[in-house]
Amino acid sequence: MTDFPTAARAACDAMRSLFDATPLQHNDYLSDLYDAQIYLKREDLSPVRSYKIRGAFNAMSKRRKSHPDQRNFVCASAGNHAQGFAFACRHFGVTGEVFMPITTPQQKIEKTRAFGGEFVKIRLTGDYFDQTLSAAQDHCAEIGAHFLSPFDDPDVILGQASVAVEIEAVMPKMPDMLLLPVGGGGLSAGVTRYFDEVGADISFRYVEPAGGASLAAALAKGKPVNLPQIDTFVDGAAVAQVGQHTFKVLKHVDPSHVLMAPENRICGTMLRMLNVEGIVLEPAGALVIDALDELADEIKGKTVVCVTSGGNFDFERLPEVKERAQRYAGLKKYLILRMPQRPGALKDFLALLGPDDDIARFEYLKKSARNFGSVLIGIETKDADAFARLFQSMTDGGFEHRDITNDDVLADFLI
Repeated sequence: MTDFPTAARAACDAMRSLFDATPLQHNDYLSDLYDAQIYLKREDLSPVRSYKIRGAFNAMSKRRKSHPDQRNFVCASAGNHAQGFAFACRHFGVTGEVFMPITTPQQKIEKTRAFGGEFVKIRLTGDYFDQTLSAAQDHCAEIGAHFLSPFDDPDVILGQASVAVEIEAVMPKMPDMLLLPVGGGGLSAGVTRYFDEVGADISFRYVEPAGGASLAAALAKGKPVNLPQIDTFVDGAAVAQVGQHTFKVLKHVDPSHVLMAPENRICGTMLRMLNVEGIVLEPAGALVIDALDELADEIKGKTVVCVTSGGNFDFERLPEVKERAQRYAGLKKYLILRMPQRPGALKDFLALLGPDDDIARFEYLKKSARNFGSVLIGIETKDADAFARLFQSMTDGGFEHRDITNDDVLADFLI
């Protein structure tokens, strides 16, 4: 055994001055669904509703011990890291400056301010995170502050390893499989290294958002690479490049053990956990649960731990989550319909709808000197197969149409 597990346990013990261990809960619903024993490591129940408090606390603690005069800290974040950083600043009584993009939702800004209180100042700068990060690092150098990375820092990685320490402490037998969400890699690197170095016989699976698969890209190239474009919907894990320090731990991961979860499918998982279990998860927090369907055959009869990494969900996003979930499940579609400009045409179209088909959106403006007009129409139904019948009826009835549900360009502009 190396010094890493010992250091992780010491870091975990030190955290008890700040918060209690998060619960490891057996989930009956998921266990019955997958015929397995499934436990959730509820990082969404930490004081800041994510595991980020661990790395921030440990890194700040280490810095304070090695540099007792260090009282100024800086971070760049649009979410969970900012809140963990702010909480730690107030605990240690040090000054913290949090750089956030101008586009950061007000809810996240207010929560960060609430956790940090008088010890934290928030600076809004840049439309995109890369601009925010650059501004934060420049400011940090100017004032001689310490920059606290969200993931690419050995002390942050060590702090996140405390998740593994807590799992080990309460499970009578190690799980057969452990599912970890991946963004920059701090949590997955810390937990993986801990269990590897204590000799635990655990199979790991790493889950990334499909629109931000930075670990998969790094494994393919043998080094961290910058993704040219990412989907920021899973904001807690949508990272363009996995960290250098984190990849040193994860570079030996079997690429087949890295799973990619589609963003819209994650939305369905979030709604299911909310409606069935009453558990509020942010998109990154639902990542690993979303991957269980892909692993159903492998996990049958086994013990599985899923790390639900965060629950910082703004309920103003709920309509968007529902919308995306319906689209992924095939229960909602958007069409461009070519409507004849004649009396009774709309009535003829409505007659084609089935008993469970519901119009959710309808935009049409009659235009002069034209025989046909374009209609943007959104339709919801209870059975995805109903659309095949509806489309055939529309074709037979002479209503030309185009399904734009999965056309990203048109959807961004029109929906």
